[in-house]
Amino acid sequence: MTATSVLVTQRPSRLGRAGRNAKPRLPWAHPTVYFVALIAVGLMLAPIAYIITGGFRTNAQITTDPSGFPSPWVVSNYLDVLTGDVFWRLVGNSTIVALATTAGTVALALMAAYVLARYRFAGRGVLYAFFAAGLMFPLTVAITPLYIVVRSLGLMNSLGGVILPQIAFALPTTIIILVPFLRAIPDEIEEAAFIDGCSRIGFFWRMVLPLSLPGVITTGILAFIGSWNGYLLPLFILNDASAFTLPLGVQSFASQYSVDTAKVLAFTSLSMIPALIFFSLFERRIVGGLTGAVKG
Repeated sequence: MTATSVLVTQRPSRLGRAGRNAKPRLPWAHPTVYFVALIAVGLMLAPIAYIITGGFRTNAQITTDPSGFPSPWVVSNYLDVLTGDVFWRLVGNSTIVALATTAGTVALALMAAYVLARYRFAGRGVLYAFFAAGLMFPLTVAITPLYIVVRSLGLMNSLGGVILPQIAFALPTTIIILVPFLRAIPDEIEEAAFIDGCSRIGFFWRMVLPLSLPGVITTGILAFIGSWNGYLLPLFILNDASAFTLPLGVQSFASQYSVDTAKVLAFTSLSMIPALIFFSLFERRIVGGLTGAVKG
């Protein structure tokens, strides 16, 4: 028996032993997987469902049976919140802050990411690492010096004092996501544009911006949601109730109407609806943009 025949005869036995020792994987279509996923979804949705249904109850119903369903259903709590001016003022302030933060973040990050992705210069890697290090610098660490800077600039108790720091803290994530999109643009397109007489600024507006639109939309959505849900920074910067954003206004409303639990639940559930709708509409954009960033 030759060496080749020995190897041929021994190879199936090794594969057989490896196959017997390998643990079978659980298929994704297995009922256990769906059961675990259903439990996870239920644990996440249960608090939201409790808040929404709690707004349709009276304080007496909540006191008697905290975990029960409304019987009867009461819509006066939601109507009182929607017909009042407090809720809409908070929504307006949050909209202004979120839109301004999104526009400033995307504009500045797109220009910075374009330079980092398309130009070669000394210190480019250090500059990119500097922005990447910003991901490890949380707002809670910088809140005290940031408060001093905002107060020195005279931006206390104003929406501008919230917008500018939010732009600064959203830039690292936005730049890290946009750089792969801009780097993936072929150099041949840039060379052809320059041959046709297109300037660098013209190439940026006519070619770079449309080609990187998925990343721009993704980063814009993330910046908008992050600004809309921001609580710590407005808590330190804003003192006047007329300038409160929605998360800060929910806390203030809950403190003011602490004895009216049903109205507080109605106010809280209404404050969650804009962010939930916005995220649901653009969920595929977020996933597609992040996937493109990873591939790039």
